[in-house]
Amino acid sequence: MILTTTNTIEGHKIQDYLGIVTGVSVNVKTSFSFKTSKNKALYNDFINKAKEEAFQYLKTNATKLNANAIVGLTIDIENTPNGSFMVSTNGTAVQVV
Repeated sequence: MILTTTNTIEGHKIQDYLGIVTGVSVNVKTSFSFKTSKNKALYNDFINKAKEEAFQYLKTNATKLNANAIVGLTIDIENTPNGSFMVSTNGTAVQVV
């Protein structure tokens, strides 16, 4: 699966636009004290894990549409009022040749 933030993929032609797909990961607590570098690293690990989970959901949803690529990919990371954060990914599922 090709993932790109651009609207085209060099060397490929978009054959079909299949629809908008999303991937979301939520409820990873952010209640860390940043007084130590270990806690900063732990926080970064949680964010990276949530991003990877969101990308996996995104790819799964695109695969259900028989896509082999996602263009126009965006990622948004937001803190929620309850102290968690949400990672949301969006893009357009396409079939490329």
